[in-house]
Amino acid sequence: MKNPRDIIKWPLVTEKSYSLAGQNKYTFAVDPSANKIEIKKAVEELFKVKVLKINTINVKGKPVRVRNIPGHKSDRKKAIVTLKEGDKIEIFS
Repeated sequence: MKNPRDIIKWPLVTEKSYSLAGQNKYTFAVDPSANKIEIKKAVEELFKVKVLKINTINVKGKPVRVRNIPGHKSDRKKAIVTLKEGDKIEIFS
């Protein structure tokens, strides 16, 4: 089994993720090879909460240009984690 800190990379802090936090949903960047079961176990172990549902999204990287040099942002995977009523993660408060 993978280390939970290798599966959950960082919390995604955006306007939309803050509005979802009010609905007891939290957004994280996760390892692209991780599945929903691994993500659920990692969140429950790291934050000591009960996970009800996981939604995952594969985000394709966009082309970018820096000083006229073309490049590409990396592909990534996001997970929206729904927690049991009453549980919360302090990172987003």
